[in-house]
Amino acid sequence: MSNPNTTTYVLVHGAWHSSQAWDRVVPLLARAGHRVFAPSLTGHGEKAHLLSPEVGLDTHVADVVDLLVEEDLTDVVLVGHSYAGLVISSVANQVPDRVADLVYVDAMVPTDGETAIDVMPVTQFLIDQARGSESPWRIPPLPEDPAAGNLFGVTDPADIAWLRTMLSDESVRCFQEPARLDNLAVDAIPRTHILCVGSEPEGLVRRAVPATQPNGTPAQVWELRSGHDCMITVPAELTELLLKIG
Repeated sequence: MSNPNTTTYVLVHGAWHSSQAWDRVVPLLARAGHRVFAPSLTGHGEKAHLLSPEVGLDTHVADVVDLLVEEDLTDVVLVGHSYAGLVISSVANQVPDRVADLVYVDAMVPTDGETAIDVMPVTQFLIDQARGSESPWRIPPLPEDPAAGNLFGVTDPADIAWLRTMLSDESVRCFQEPARLDNLAVDAIPRTHILCVGSEPEGLVRRAVPATQPNGTPAQVWELRSGHDCMITVPAELTELLLKIG
């Protein structure tokens, strides 16, 4: 018999990362008595060999939708980090009856029809750089910033070394395919925005969160003092916020 106090969390990693990014958060949520799924999207982690020019946002949306359907998951707290904000938005659009909450962790938050380029125009620069390479359809992970001494906001040398082991290229199509939010049922799903603050890269302009959620209630916005990869740098603090939602 299932515990009525058990929440199901599905944690979706961002571009270039894999499910390993959540390795410090998963056990904390599980220890609190909850079910946790953290899939690697096609082209990453154990699925890195599947990366191809055809892999795009739609592929990653299908990855998560298939997980929800195959595991028959309902009342899910669907968490997306960074690029995965586009993924979870489109997943909820397809199966709104399975999603209880959407959580955007330092994430891209699209409106219907927007691509990653629309949400964060600097993405186009990465695509343009890839066009001049031998594999113009693939974008390598962002390099470490030697001046700031960090990689995706991670500063501890051991953590940076660990993070490098999970990073892999992203297909250009992931940033070019539009998110879909044309199902009115998705508007009713509560949203929470967790913003990583205090060490934002210079020149990065974050899209402001609207004061009102699509469901008409005030926006729920929390801040974490952390670099971008907060699941690596402050997993306990991130977990504490996620537990408030579940």
